[in-house]
Amino acid sequence: MPYLKVQTSRPPSPEQAGEFVRRASREVAEALGKSENYVMVTLEPAPLAMLFAGSDEPAAYLELKSIGLPEDRTAGLSERLCNLVEEALGVPAGRTYIEFADAARHLWGWNRRTF
Repeated sequence: MPYLKVQTSRPPSPEQAGEFVRRASREVAEALGKSENYVMVTLEPAPLAMLFAGSDEPAAYLELKSIGLPEDRTAGLSERLCNLVEEALGVPAGRTYIEFADAARHLWGWNRRTF
């Protein structure tokens, strides 16, 4: 049920992209205490045209949605995800925005039903 969507202006190689989504899946599952069997990660094709703080230097925008996303974990999640994006994709933490969203069970579908 956790879903991480990553958009970046810095194009990773195919090998970097594959490693990034695998690592991100593990990080999200671990950080949220959820089974990786339900985690989905997408890394949108780059390069995207992005402007942040008036600059076209590498930047990233992430969305993390999950059922029961605990408010008290978002700061830790921000740190982990910023570190991951910086290490794996070369986008500085100061050029990364993250949107967190708690999804209601009845608004999240899977396997022909909702949670």
